[in-house]
Amino acid sequence: MDCHIHGLHRLILAVYLLSLATLSPALHTSSSLSKSQPSTTNGQINSNSVLVALLDSHYTILSELVEKALLLQTLESAVGAHNITIFAPRNEALDRDLDPEFKRFLLEPGNLRSLQTLILFHVIPSRIPADQWPRSDIHHRTLSNDPVRMFPNQKIDLANVVHPNAVIRPDGIIHGIERLLVPRSVQEDFNRRRSLTSISAVLPEGAPEVDPRTNRLKKPMPVPAGAPPVLPVFYAMAPGPDLAPAPAPGPGGAHRWFDGESQVKDFIQTLLHYGGYNEMADILVNLTSLATEMGRLVSEGYVLTVLAPNDEAMSRLTTDQLSEPGAPEQIMYYHLIPEYQTEESMYNAVRRFGKVRYDTLRLPHKVVAQEADGSVKFGHSEGAAYLFDPDIYTDGRISVQGIDKVLFPPEEEAVSPAAEKKVVDHKVAAAKLRRGKLLEVACRMLGAFGQDSRFSTCQ
Repeated sequence: MDCHIHGLHRLILAVYLLSLATLSPALHTSSSLSKSQPSTTNGQINSNSVLVALLDSHYTILSELVEKALLLQTLESAVGAHNITIFAPRNEALDRDLDPEFKRFLLEPGNLRSLQTLILFHVIPSRIPADQWPRSDIHHRTLSNDPVRMFPNQKIDLANVVHPNAVIRPDGIIHGIERLLVPRSVQEDFNRRRSLTSISAVLPEGAPEVDPRTNRLKKPMPVPAGAPPVLPVFYAMAPGPDLAPAPAPGPGGAHRWFDGESQVKDFIQTLLHYGGYNEMADILVNLTSLATEMGRLVSEGYVLTVLAPNDEAMSRLTTDQLSEPGAPEQIMYYHLIPEYQTEESMYNAVRRFGKVRYDTLRLPHKVVAQEADGSVKFGHSEGAAYLFDPDIYTDGRISVQGIDKVLFPPEEEAVSPAAEKKVVDHKVAAAKLRRGKLLEVACRMLGAFGQDSRFSTCQ
């Protein structure tokens, strides 16, 4: 939305729609289409469709949003079943007149459902030309299943229709409107996400400040000649966060610098709103002792990195793995690293050192990280997990990194019954070999008196 659609994207979309048109049997059976005849056959569109007209019209940014929202198939089905009406906002409304924060919200991968709801809110599954505009206020159900209100003075919701009947096709009509239509559900979702991002996190002392206009680090003021340096020389010699973040202060240091309980609640809410990590959030909410302990650690000055398995990974956990007392806590402890790591710091570390072993709160077990396919891989062999959603939550004290599997320590990997029996037989054989000469002589003496059967070691 920050820039116009690229020519390559438009060409790809046009080729895709026209390729569907060549497959339509209607083009082989008729040479022309009347306006009363639908332009779809069996869900396939032709070159006279309103979707192709939308691509070739002056609403190119809306076409780009339809592609990013993965709604082509949905709109094709709607065109095949209905005669649709599209209210298309002009490019200027999407390019310059929209809140930049709302633009970023719509284009974030985790908000795909909100973007789809927003686009479908502009489509009504019925044909409404300008000469059939309602004479009184009326509500229409949109493809997003949200009602939109139409006013008699050619106004829909809060937008005026500036180009009525901008495009007319046998299967639909496009009306040009002056602004974007935002359904209430999308606005509420954006407000919740904005309230989370506006939470003021307490950053460590000396943290660099970012200029919101340029997204670059603010440069310090020039130091006058002869003045002492702004920071001690030791700070310039210490490793930066791209290699090895500074360790957390010990429990003997100053207390209650940070509100750890609020920060833990914030990152759990972020998991819920991000989507795809509901199981992880539920475990943290239900295991109140674990969440309380995490908040206490952060309040004492420690930092934490949470390796959060997504819902698909959590669904693969078996009942046996969760049925033992304390099993969920032990699993979660193995996913908590008492360091502050980001995607950049971990990737730089594995690129430089090959393998990095991070301490976990499940002592003495460590989790191994290494580079794999341009990302970071945790664990061993088949039980390894990849860094799937980086930097879900980073506030300077707690870092949440999404992974695609649940991690277990190496010694807790599943062992087949045959392998377990082989280990037992090996231990029995080793025990027999450890019997010394003195024990063998004693067993022979007991056998002479018929008493060897009473001792299992002599059998």
